[in-house]
Amino acid sequence: MVVPSRRPTLAGQLLAFQLAIIVVVLVAVAALSLAQSAATFNRVEGRRVAALAEQLADNPLVRAQLDAPAPGETLAPLVQSTRTESGITSVTIANARGVVVSSTNPILVGTRLPLGEPGVAEARGWSGELRVDGERELVAQVPVLGAEKGKIGKHLGTVMVGEASPTLWQRARNASSNLILYLGLASAMGLVGSWLLARRIKRQTLGLEPREIAGLAEHREAMLYGIAEGVIALDPHQRITLVNAVGRTLLDLPEECVGRSLAELGIEGRLRDVLTGVDGDGTDEVVLRRGRVLVMNRMSVTKDGRRLGSVTTLRDRTELAQLEQELGSFRSSTEVLRAQAHEFANQLHTISGLIQLGDYDEVVRYVDALARHRESLDLTLTSRVHDTAVAALLMAKSAQAAESRVQLRVSERTSLDRLDPRDSADVATVVGNLVDNAVDAAAAGEAGHNAWVEVELRQDASTVEIVVRDSGPGVAPELAQEVFSHGFTTKAAQEGERGIGLALTRLVCKRHGGEVAVTNTAAGAAFTARLTVGHPVAVVEANR
Repeated sequence: MVVPSRRPTLAGQLLAFQLAIIVVVLVAVAALSLAQSAATFNRVEGRRVAALAEQLADNPLVRAQLDAPAPGETLAPLVQSTRTESGITSVTIANARGVVVSSTNPILVGTRLPLGEPGVAEARGWSGELRVDGERELVAQVPVLGAEKGKIGKHLGTVMVGEASPTLWQRARNASSNLILYLGLASAMGLVGSWLLARRIKRQTLGLEPREIAGLAEHREAMLYGIAEGVIALDPHQRITLVNAVGRTLLDLPEECVGRSLAELGIEGRLRDVLTGVDGDGTDEVVLRRGRVLVMNRMSVTKDGRRLGSVTTLRDRTELAQLEQELGSFRSSTEVLRAQAHEFANQLHTISGLIQLGDYDEVVRYVDALARHRESLDLTLTSRVHDTAVAALLMAKSAQAAESRVQLRVSERTSLDRLDPRDSADVATVVGNLVDNAVDAAAAGEAGHNAWVEVELRQDASTVEIVVRDSGPGVAPELAQEVFSHGFTTKAAQEGERGIGLALTRLVCKRHGGEVAVTNTAAGAAFTARLTVGHPVAVVEANR
């Protein structure tokens, strides 16, 4: 079985990288110190050997003996004493032809003097590094000139004084007496610092290695962009730190929204309150945004007692809300049929009881009264509401309201013509939602058996106005401006529960270029909705 090789940890990689940097820095520092030591040696020793060479070239004995036969024997003691007294490496004297006549290195005697540059043979001075007998020395070559008054003397020869260049180890030792100590301390501090940095990064990455961090990032991307819900994350300063494609679409955010604050993106009002946690507990909050009904759930994120921000999920319930309304219509029809069945059963029981008592005249009067009431209601609706769908809805809502001991009546000022089927459906939706909320409010009020709901429909050339009044307790003033954006129903306004009936009502009105509002009257609450009908209307923003 092949055992996979163990990869170095992130802390190990960082430590090795830091150690490599420390080694490079130490080498650079050592090289700089050595270069500085060499420059100091060349400057100081160069001056010394030049001074010694000039002093020796100006010695009268040297001038006198260079032209004499066998000058080496006479100059040898002077050369040795100069070397001994000054402590330099070598002293060499050559004649005008460049032949060494005396030197502290006997091997050079009789050979040609190595020249630093050709000008030395023409009585010019020179100093610098030169290889002498295989060894590199710092030398100074000074011409020996004859003493003649009023003019430059004759070139008699050349004096060369040299000092051996130090080795690399000698330069390192001479660079600084504490250089090794400094390098050692720097190395120790670098090692400790690298180890502490590696531990800190290990803690900050929660002990994860680079491949594990990359895997988490890939899984996060797959999760965020693979789910059908929107996700948006904020930091404590209300800046967007993360948002997936669904969330960006639902909130209508630009592509470059990450890193920008909610204020910069123009998010205000109810949506901002939900995202920042100002409004509610963050659970199933209903918000209208650009014609969509959104349900949002917010959760704060903290770690080690430190607040990191929040994450909010979004679901688009626009289509679901419409389906709920359609199901509500079927449910309402079922409730109407049940109420009518109950009402008919009571009426039949009354008729049956009168027959058993033999009061046939009362039976006739009772049946006639029921017929007149039905005809009166039908006549009122059909004479004032000519749209079949809306009239049928009001008939059904009347029976349903009666089941809740609430009287549903149609205002005498009501007048509605037949509408386009699409406009009729939307008007019926608004009427149904407002009547349902009004019936709930009236039934929960203190009017008792005198509870009522009044519907008034008015129409002009392009607008339908719907006014629904009730005898309920009204809407709290602090909720009057927010009840539609929050998605409250009138019942929810009393009990604190959430709904989307009024939110959908406002959405339909906005879609038709209208609006819905609520005011409190002496008797209860009055909801007024306006819709433009008869021609297409551009969809406008429902709620920012």
